[in-house]
Amino acid sequence: MATKGQIAKSNRIPKYSTRIVRRCWKCGRKRGYMRKFGLCRICFRELANNGKLPGVRKSSW
Repeated sequence: MATKGQIAKSNRIPKYSTRIVRRCWKCGRKRGYMRKFGLCRICFRELANNGKLPGVRKSSW
């Protein structure tokens, strides 16, 4: 989980556009982030398995 300082730092406007830090809205994690959902991979999996993300199904083949 991200600390308050890390979250505050990532909310600032960066000097260069490549320094933008996108974080999961649920836990604050910055790695494994999916832009389409605004979640990290771990939170995405939890919500998808619980059926709380509309339009997302578990794949099987």
